[in-house]
Amino acid sequence: MTLRAQSATPQPGAPAPGGQPVAPGQIPQAGAPQPPAPAQPGPGLPPQGQPFPGASHGAPVGYTSPIPVRSTHLGHALASEWTKIRSVRSTLWTLGALFVLIFSIGTLTALALGGQRFVDPKLGMAFFGVLLGTLCIIPLGVLVISSEYGTGMIRTTMTACPSRARVLAAKSIVFTALAFVITTITTTLVAVLTNALVSGPDPTAGEWLRATVGAGLYVSVLGLLALAVGSLLRHSAGAISAMLGLVLLPMLLAVFMLGSESLKSLSKALIEYSVPNSLASLYGNPFLGTDTGPQGWEPLWILMGVTAVVLGAAFAAQSRRDV
Repeated sequence: MTLRAQSATPQPGAPAPGGQPVAPGQIPQAGAPQPPAPAQPGPGLPPQGQPFPGASHGAPVGYTSPIPVRSTHLGHALASEWTKIRSVRSTLWTLGALFVLIFSIGTLTALALGGQRFVDPKLGMAFFGVLLGTLCIIPLGVLVISSEYGTGMIRTTMTACPSRARVLAAKSIVFTALAFVITTITTTLVAVLTNALVSGPDPTAGEWLRATVGAGLYVSVLGLLALAVGSLLRHSAGAISAMLGLVLLPMLLAVFMLGSESLKSLSKALIEYSVPNSLASLYGNPFLGTDTGPQGWEPLWILMGVTAVVLGAAFAAQSRRDV
């Protein structure tokens, strides 16, 4: 038995495959383009040609997110920077080394002096530990901002907070506050131990304030200066080298100039305005005596002025340069 396949011929008046009726006596050609079928409205959509319910004529239809949107401010940037600075190991190790150096060197100095030597001012020798502590706060201040440029995370930070001035301000506030608290607590402990172990006249209120709060401010502002230099250079090794040169180089140059009579005035000025002598002057024990040079709170005011200028330059450069 032989089976024959018969081609299906549409009947007159029957709809063609494209949905159009076929006239009597007309056979649709295979492959001919057919007009598209009218789109049917989906669930929740109005019929074709009708506006959305509640939409005004001529006004664009917007999308309202169910998630509440709040405008960002400086508090959000401060919370972000606090999370970052306390979650990295470099902060813990650096501030731990700062505490150990200031406390151990200050305590050992007080024990070495003991009660046999008369020291005036009584808290004057406690600056040795603070001076070594600056070698810890400077790298931390640089790394707070330069590490993000090194790893590329600064792009994520600027995407989350496009205001570059707000980012730099948040970093400065969080780092300075943290450095001030840690340094002030440590210097206060050292001052109390030194006062108990060393013989000498009782410190005045001004000496107590400069040896505790003043030292904490000086170290934290020096760290803020390192942060500003790191923001300008955007390179960790370069910024740390520049800051260490600022701290150590004037004193080293002055030592080599002492043998020359023509450079004696220059070497004296380098010693008087160097960071080590400024810290010693803050404690009332400058290297060259109390005849010339900044005394009392003056070294702190000078450092604050320099830091303000460099930090202002960092804000200006941050707003003009790309990340």
